[in-house]
Amino acid sequence: MLTILGFAMIATFLVLIMLKKMSPIAALVLIPALFCVFVGKGAKLGDYVIDGVTGLAPTAAMLMFAIVYFGVMIDVGLFDPIVRGILKFCKADPLRIVVGTAVLAAIVSLDGDGSTTFMITVSAMYPLYKRLKMSLVVMTGVAAMANGVMNTLPWGGPTARAATALKLDAGDIFVPMIPALAMGLLFVLALSYVLGRRERKRLGVLTLDEVLVEEPAEQETVLVGAGSGTGAKGATGGSGTGKGGASTAGGSGAGADLPEDSEEESFQGLDPHRATLRPKLYWFNALLTVVLLTAMIMEWLPIPVLFLLGAALALTVNYPHMPDQKARIAAHAENVLNVSGMVFAAAVFTGVLQGTGMVDHMAKWLVGNIPDGMGPHMAFVTGLLSIPLTYFMSNDGFYFGILPVLAEAGQAHGVPAVEIARASIIGQPLHMSSPLVPAVYVLVGMAKVEFGDHTRFVVKWAALTSLVVLGAGILFGII
Repeated sequence: MLTILGFAMIATFLVLIMLKKMSPIAALVLIPALFCVFVGKGAKLGDYVIDGVTGLAPTAAMLMFAIVYFGVMIDVGLFDPIVRGILKFCKADPLRIVVGTAVLAAIVSLDGDGSTTFMITVSAMYPLYKRLKMSLVVMTGVAAMANGVMNTLPWGGPTARAATALKLDAGDIFVPMIPALAMGLLFVLALSYVLGRRERKRLGVLTLDEVLVEEPAEQETVLVGAGSGTGAKGATGGSGTGKGGASTAGGSGAGADLPEDSEEESFQGLDPHRATLRPKLYWFNALLTVVLLTAMIMEWLPIPVLFLLGAALALTVNYPHMPDQKARIAAHAENVLNVSGMVFAAAVFTGVLQGTGMVDHMAKWLVGNIPDGMGPHMAFVTGLLSIPLTYFMSNDGFYFGILPVLAEAGQAHGVPAVEIARASIIGQPLHMSSPLVPAVYVLVGMAKVEFGDHTRFVVKWAALTSLVVLGAGILFGII
């Protein structure tokens, strides 16, 4: 019964948000609460929610201060050269812009943190997509898939969890998988090319004269191959503090409303004359960011603490006057509230799934229904199962709860545990768009995309990317 209710709860959630019958926050809270009552454990709902919130509180804190930190870095102009460089490469060609999105997301993913990747990628690319009226879900989908492939880096999380759960060396898991993962990344780039050609066919290769026009306050989010989505508001402008009332980069820091006399500059992504720029502190901010990312990779301090310290230092040095600091915090408050609220709502969903035991029963049902004849092929089975299981479960739940069971079943049929571990990271391209991954809310929030639109667009492509990695792993004899 718990197995059926678990699948029913997940299906109900996905259907309602994809059909836009409920907002993600409301669905993440109300649906699990209702199913908790159905299970007969309504009296323990409070305990489940508190457990879920306690587990995700550090993540929520990290995201809150990470958004403030990178928002300030955008305000002061740290990423302006990146935007200009991408614009120089992409020009006004939608195909180049989509491919550039995948390349940028893959490169930035080297830091091992999805939230950071999405903040930088969206900040750089959003103005181009908005100005050219390109599909924003193409941007979020391509960024999520590229990050999902790169998320398998040993310091990214899944590989380290698999190594810990099975007491293996992370290098023994990751290094042999490099050819298969490279094929997955190449597939993402090829898919970006195809999606870019669709966008080019829809919009054409535009010139600056054609795109430098005043855009409406609201524009439609276009779903390639899926009709039109809902209207998505452009990024809101921050608090104007400079002379002449020039708008600063607020919200995500990209696509802020600009004066009519700066159309050409706005196409470059960020107003090059905005009052929040701190050109004299550019190298300080660059060094601070490098040190912060290095400390995160080297695990000198917990990530929430690093971003808390980084945000406080960035605000203090760049904006020593209290009113300016308050203005910067207020400019990014909407993103902070949206993302942190979504994370705490997701804590209700995960708390009920785990607390009621539904997730355990679902996993055991899936494992128990593996035919005996598939025993010698447990690595292949693990790869297939990792695609849906890491989407419907947290990485911790899958790698520490399910992977040991799969590895034990494989070893009983002579399949080495290291092959099971390699296969277990195959589902990451889809996992990064799971409603249980806090970083995805950073992605859709900053891109002004409905989560349901993103899900409907990306699931099929991300699952196909995972299958490409699995097929390459089998072809190369890795798993």
